[in-house]
Amino acid sequence: MRVAVVGARGQLGTAIVREFEPRHDVVAFARDTLDISDDAAVAAAMARAQPQAIINCAAYNDVDGAEDHPVEALNANAFAVRALARAAAEHGAAFVHYSTDFVFDGTASEPYTETDSPNPRGTYAASKLLGEWFAADAPRAYVLRVESLFGRAAGGAPAKGSVASIVKTLAAGGEARVFEDRTVSPTYIIDAATATRQLIEKASAPGLYHCVNDGHCTWLELARELARQMGIEPRLAPVRMAELTLRAPRPLYCALSIAKLAAAGIVMPTWQDAVARFIDVERNKY
Repeated sequence: MRVAVVGARGQLGTAIVREFEPRHDVVAFARDTLDISDDAAVAAAMARAQPQAIINCAAYNDVDGAEDHPVEALNANAFAVRALARAAAEHGAAFVHYSTDFVFDGTASEPYTETDSPNPRGTYAASKLLGEWFAADAPRAYVLRVESLFGRAAGGAPAKGSVASIVKTLAAGGEARVFEDRTVSPTYIIDAATATRQLIEKASAPGLYHCVNDGHCTWLELARELARQMGIEPRLAPVRMAELTLRAPRPLYCALSIAKLAAAGIVMPTWQDAVARFIDVERNKY
């Protein structure tokens, strides 16, 4: 299968390329080789590639920055998705697009399912929800909601995201500030990439799936588990969301249910197992 990966040098994109390359013909597009905000460029690139699947890992992820740069957020997270979805439809390709837990308002008390109604509370969140809707222009569209991504990109690039920042701080003996009242379902990029491949290879029913590691935790609980796996006594400073002034709102409770993914035959490891594997990889790097 020929697979076009857009955003191929990003954190998730590198994991996708690494997962698919041993089994499929991968055509990788990075930011400097494809301007996803240019509809004509997207159409031309996909016409040359002739893919059977298009996987979109490109996104505008600056949650606070989106409040000041809404056009950039919408171009990357919504209108570029529309162009890619239309290209997928043109070539009869499966289309994979990644969304986020931020489409929810965070007022739930149990893990969100795919049938729960979104209620985005900021520009970034709204742009991602629009992207979900535009992805549906492709007849075989898989919209995978991920959150709190962690993992090291290929090519020696450092690990990114909040988890990597906590690990770096703890390893240096510093005090890590972590939310004690924000609940998430962490997503290891390796596991998200494996699930993506399995969905496509199994020709699973298209649609919306939550694609996170099994279980959920507060950021404080996650930090404690990171420290335990690192074999160190953590210095942690718990904070509450209400104590901070952020440009864009964050959902407090954003655990996601993976029951639909499991029903499709895709088993996601627990977040604790994912953390253990991540720390094992990172152990000689911090």
